[in-house]
Amino acid sequence: MLSEGEAVDSIEPYRHDGGPVGVLLCHGFTGSPASLRPWAEQLAGLGYSVELPRLPGHGTTWQDLNVTGWPDWYRRVERSLLDLAERCEQVVVAGLSMGGCLALRLAQEHGPLVQGLVLVNPVVTSADKRLLALPLLRLMRPSVAGLSGDIAMPGQDERAYDRTPLQALWSQTKLWQLVRRDLAMITQPLLLYRSADDHVVDATSAPVILSGVSSTDVAEVVLRRSYHVATLDYDAPEIFSGAAAFVERVTSKRNRGLPR
Repeated sequence: MLSEGEAVDSIEPYRHDGGPVGVLLCHGFTGSPASLRPWAEQLAGLGYSVELPRLPGHGTTWQDLNVTGWPDWYRRVERSLLDLAERCEQVVVAGLSMGGCLALRLAQEHGPLVQGLVLVNPVVTSADKRLLALPLLRLMRPSVAGLSGDIAMPGQDERAYDRTPLQALWSQTKLWQLVRRDLAMITQPLLLYRSADDHVVDATSAPVILSGVSSTDVAEVVLRRSYHVATLDYDAPEIFSGAAAFVERVTSKRNRGLPR
C-alpha cells in the first residue's frame, strides 16, 4: 500500500521486446504496475512482447491521481497499444479491475488491432448506492479511505493508494458509462476471470459485460481462492496459465485460416 510520503522508485512501467505477438496489460484504479508485474514477467518468459504502462496519477500520490481523469488513463494505454501494434503482428489486451474497463474501451475504438481480451475482475458498473452522492461529495471532500490490498494471500502488496480520490473516481464512472453503451461493439474472443469473494468490485459488472458483448468466443472462470487483486493471489498461476493458453489460441495462424 502506498501512503503519503512513501518512496515509489520501485513502481515502474514494464516493457519487454519479444516475439511477433504482443500483450498489453492495464492495471487498475489507485493501483500500479506492481499488481500485474508477475504476470508481465511470465508472459515475457514465454516469448511475448509485453507492455505494462503506469497510468497517469498512479504510483505517486492520490492527490496526483485526483487531478487526472479517464481520458488521461485511456490515452496512456492507447499509446501502448499502438506501440505494440507497430512492432507486433497481433496484440491481446488484458486488464485488472478498471484496467479491464480500459481494455474493453480499446477493443471498442481499435477493434482491428485487438485479437483478444483477458479481463480479471473488471468493473463497468456498481450497485454501491454511495456512488449516487459522488457528484456532490467530490466537491466537498477530496478523498475517502481506500480499498487497496484486497488479497487473500498473506504478504502480498499491490502498491496501491490508501485513499480513494473522489474527483478521479467520478471520472472513472463516466468511463463505465461509455464502455457499457458500446459493449455490443466487442466481437473479440474474451476470457473473463471473476473472484467469487471480491471486496472491491461487486458481482454486477461481469454479467453486464458477458451479456452485452457481441463476442461468440466467450469464457468465464470463477476464482474460488482469491480476492480482488487475483493476479497477486492464490489463483494467479491459474490466471497466468489460462491466459497464456488463450493468447496462444487466439493468435494462432492456423485458427485465423492462414498458412503456418
